[in-house]
Amino acid sequence: MPLDRTIPALPVVSVARAVEAYVDRLGFEVVHLDPNGFAIVARDAAEIHLWQSSDEGWRLRPAEDVADCPVRTGAEDFISGTASCRISCSDVAEVDALHAELAAAGALHPTDGGAPVDTEWGTREFAALDLDGNLLTFFVWTRPR
Repeated sequence: MPLDRTIPALPVVSVARAVEAYVDRLGFEVVHLDPNGFAIVARDAAEIHLWQSSDEGWRLRPAEDVADCPVRTGAEDFISGTASCRISCSDVAEVDALHAELAAAGALHPTDGGAPVDTEWGTREFAALDLDGNLLTFFVWTRPR
């Protein structure tokens, strides 16, 4: 059975705030918003799942308890903003237009050089950050793979 597609699931501190930023800054639409800390946002064929990673219980534990029993709920707040995904675009013009749009919205990665980059592995791409610091790289293949 062949695989179909992957959908990134990115950890965020507040799903409600993250969804607002994906809509306002990144041009996504809300497909699903669960009050229990899960959302689906989409833009064209790109879909991203957002899950709330806001457990601060580890901060309340004495240091000696953490040494004997490591933090591992899987939803600790320090996980938010540590993920990344690559989002494929249809053509070079789309990547360039999207770069301009996200630049105007203030969503580009701080290291952005003012234009998408042509890579040695055959892509044209640029990076943006969501509200929590998750890395979103938008790209198009510029030569056959």
